[in-house]
Amino acid sequence: MKKNLNNNKNSKIGTIITLILLLFIYTIICAFSYVQAVSTDISESVFRLHVIANSNSDEDQALKYKVRDNLLKYMNNICSDCSSKEEAIKLVTEHQEEFKQVALETIKDEGYSYDVKINIGNFEFPTKQYGDISLPAGFYDALRVEIGKAEGRNWWCVMFPSLCFIDISSGIVPDESKEELQNVLSEEEYSIISDHSNSEIKFKFKLIEFFTNSGLLTAKN
Repeated sequence: MKKNLNNNKNSKIGTIITLILLLFIYTIICAFSYVQAVSTDISESVFRLHVIANSNSDEDQALKYKVRDNLLKYMNNICSDCSSKEEAIKLVTEHQEEFKQVALETIKDEGYSYDVKINIGNFEFPTKQYGDISLPAGFYDALRVEIGKAEGRNWWCVMFPSLCFIDISSGIVPDESKEELQNVLSEEEYSIISDHSNSEIKFKFKLIEFFTNSGLLTAKN
């Protein structure tokens, strides 16, 4: 009798543990599905710029910023009226050779002879803050500019909607830039990248970071 009671007790404990494990697995699957959907939606709404310096020397880093400034000026000239990410990518693709020439001429004017590689693709980005807006880690479509050996520190920004021209030191993204983001993101997506005082939003942001850094979220084909 006592043995049967112990068996029943062990059976109940085993059932409870199994249910807890199933609930945990279900929660992880739901969280992953949510994160994958939100991360994809955010990444599919923006187009970024990625400039990689030749090296980490002071001179090469200064050159990187010179190249960046001239690339952004050129981008602003051809895409100041862009109304969608697709339009921005189309224009950048059509003017890809011109972007390369801008970079090469800047490098030459500064007294260097580095080559430049220009690629438009889907690349992995870490979490990045632009004033009071933070974009989660993930894979984003971007214009990548590699200077020389491309072994130096990176510089990132968002070309569409434009967050490249904000004053990062102020810690505030202008209302105009925020409105552009709100136009291409859902209300929840915008909250995730902007409202970090909300504990629920902070948790969702960390979820996206976790799944991306774990390698579970991968580049799109």
